[in-house]
Amino acid sequence: MIVYKTREQIEIMREAAQIVSRTLGKVAEAIEEGITPLELDAIAESYIRSQNAIPGFLGLYDFPNTLCISVNDAVVHGYPTDRPLQNGDIVSVDCGAIFEGYYGDHAYTFGIGNVDPEVQKLLDVTLECLNIGVEQTRVGNRIGDIGFHIQQHAEKHGYGVVRELVGHGLGTTMHEEPQVPNYGKRGRGKKIQEGLTIAIEPMLNMGTERVKYLSDNWTIVTADNKPSAHFEHDVAVVDGKPDVLSTFKYVEEALAKKK
Repeated sequence: MIVYKTREQIEIMREAAQIVSRTLGKVAEAIEEGITPLELDAIAESYIRSQNAIPGFLGLYDFPNTLCISVNDAVVHGYPTDRPLQNGDIVSVDCGAIFEGYYGDHAYTFGIGNVDPEVQKLLDVTLECLNIGVEQTRVGNRIGDIGFHIQQHAEKHGYGVVRELVGHGLGTTMHEEPQVPNYGKRGRGKKIQEGLTIAIEPMLNMGTERVKYLSDNWTIVTADNKPSAHFEHDVAVVDGKPDVLSTFKYVEEALAKKK
């Protein structure tokens, strides 16, 4: 069952999402060659708690950390390690926070140092796919329209669209109905209605769409070990149109200062 939100509930979710956005901004300030994912995880947990919020991933399904940090061929659900980040790495940082009982869930893929131009293109197109999916989140469309347009743009560039992992409804639990695939058929799926709140999160692979699970029972990597990128926004339908609750503003400001 889809739980549609009131304006008041959406405003609480906006603050939850903004806490995650600011947390990713703190990560952006610190992320560089030589830092470890565990150090980034500590920064994120400290900041979330300073905002009268609770880390949304910590303990969820027994996950042991605040951030999911997935490097290079890791698609999602990587847990932070003490391996220092290296020049040329790409790093998906996925973060959740609970504020006044509602979840924010938001992700950005960072490039470390000098990233191969072909890999940077993968990041750019994945972000474009996110924005395309957001634009389809409006009354009059169906959930399948989101995935259809993401898939079309991704495959036009030759990228694999992960099938096993999808976006999702969001609210007082991390994963609500409906599922929001990054592939699909136009005009199919649930009707998009006022008050819908979802996390849209395209996951594109440079090669095959297929993935595999590592023995740690968390990390999901590409089957051919080629790079993968992941971006995510929280979106509500307000006045029939998409209202993006999260923002990359804080990430972009932090990265701009480093140039």
